[in-house]
Amino acid sequence: MSGTWTIMRPVRSQVRFAMLLSGFSALFGLVSLVLLALVLKQLIDAPRVWPWQPMAGALGCLVGSYLLRLNAFNQSHYAAFRLESLLRSRLAEHLGAVSLGEVQRYGAGALAKVMQDDVKALHIFVADSTPLYARAFVMPVFTVLLLLWLDWRLAVGALALLVFGFGILALAMRSSAEMSRRYNAARERVSAAIVEFVQAMPVVRTFDSGNATFGRYQHALEDYLEVLTSWYRQAGFPARFSFAILNPLPTLVVLLWLGSWLMLRDALDFATWVAVLLVGTGMAEAMMPMMMLNHLVAKAKLSIARIQEIMALPVLPAPGQERLPTDAGITFEKVGFRYGGDGGEHALRDVSFHAAPGTVTALVGPSGAGKSTVARLIPRFWDVCAGRVLVGGVDVREMSTETLMKQVAFVFQETFLFADTIANNIRLGMPEAPMDEVIAAATAAQAHAFIVDLPQGYDTPAGERGVFLSGGQRQRITIARAILQNRPILVLDEATAFADPENEAALVGALSELMRDKTVIMVAHRLSTIRDADRILVFERGELAESGRHDALVERGGVYARLWRSYEQAQGWVLRGGSQTARLATSAEPAP
Repeated sequence: MSGTWTIMRPVRSQVRFAMLLSGFSALFGLVSLVLLALVLKQLIDAPRVWPWQPMAGALGCLVGSYLLRLNAFNQSHYAAFRLESLLRSRLAEHLGAVSLGEVQRYGAGALAKVMQDDVKALHIFVADSTPLYARAFVMPVFTVLLLLWLDWRLAVGALALLVFGFGILALAMRSSAEMSRRYNAARERVSAAIVEFVQAMPVVRTFDSGNATFGRYQHALEDYLEVLTSWYRQAGFPARFSFAILNPLPTLVVLLWLGSWLMLRDALDFATWVAVLLVGTGMAEAMMPMMMLNHLVAKAKLSIARIQEIMALPVLPAPGQERLPTDAGITFEKVGFRYGGDGGEHALRDVSFHAAPGTVTALVGPSGAGKSTVARLIPRFWDVCAGRVLVGGVDVREMSTETLMKQVAFVFQETFLFADTIANNIRLGMPEAPMDEVIAAATAAQAHAFIVDLPQGYDTPAGERGVFLSGGQRQRITIARAILQNRPILVLDEATAFADPENEAALVGALSELMRDKTVIMVAHRLSTIRDADRILVFERGELAESGRHDALVERGGVYARLWRSYEQAQGWVLRGGSQTARLATSAEPAP
């Protein structure tokens, strides 16, 4: 519980207050039972006199117990809501200071699970379990003390039965921690397989009719069944037998048998016997929640471990004394970078170049050559392992995140739109931008024409992740967003990937015109989009192999010339076919 209390520190006092109220609720419940026994005793001693005082006391204690328990759960739920809000806010703030590369390494799904499911699991633990814990500890302790005060012989009989039951339960739970871990892991694999199967449904129906993905789901279910079966075989009979013994009924039987034996020998007062029966049967019942809470505790510990793992992610070091850039130039000085730190493979080696302010620099090369890594080092998605990245003559590590982000706008190949209107998606980061500027940005990005044709124009909802728009339309919305921000540096990572042939040239022309006075870093696979770049940097295997303008690089006959020939050949492919067959042919083969 120590780790639990650590993460619950912001609401610890409120949770303790809830547990205190729950404990007093249990005590009031015990007192009401004793008063009921006193009512019975007075009725036996004086049948014609109504025992209104103990009766009123019993009723008052019963009402007080109910009100205290209700307030205890109110306090625990308020604490849980507050803790849930604090944890999600702190997780969001912490992830905002973690490098974006580290965030991408974890993946959106894993982080969303921690921020949603694991925080929710902790909410359930705080809201429902903490009052029950207090009751499960307070009730048995004071019940035993009360039984010893009433009649130690009956108390010993009830305790002997409970000790025997807990001994059997200990055998059933001898490896519960490991089995609980396996159970939670198997259940999470089933959940992940379900999500994968549902999300991949279009691909599944197209390619394998569900054989592969459903097979993974089926395998996860079989593992889950195997864990449950193994746990049941291992702890089945001892657990069921211990639960049967710890049920209130066996305790009642023991107290009835022992009490009747003592009564026949005039060694026990009837009223005392009734009081023991009322109080003693509640002792076993009060201990049942403690056993039931073990599963919630185990689940909460797993969630806490994952939350603490995210909170332990290293944040980007803040600059000691912030420096401001003098211009929009970008310089790489002998930059080296490895994914995964010193133990990973080299993604970049000894890369040096300078992109002058107001120029367009294109990054090309084979897949995995390091182009996107260069683009992502500029906004400090990761910190370099060697060398420096300078923006405006200042090392990016000497600028605050806010200052650096004001210098750079991005358009990535992976587009993301919020479930909001088209206009508000373009305004992202600039919510006060007037509508005429939004329209101007959309027009420059070749998006205005299709936006006005939508049912509600700029007020049309984009849907979750922009589901109501095509890939090319989403890309143009993100380009319009970058144009509206009007930052001095623009990073384009395959920004025209989804542009159709009709709009590609116009889109590139619009970007070139509107970014004339800005420093543009463009990662491109379509080499036709960067022919007019001021400078082309050619990467191969993490190294800067060549640099120059298009014509000079083609004449040089190096890596870029090879890429250009491959690109021209790919563009020349045509579909050839007859009445029965079709095939792809290169432009080297004359089309009929």
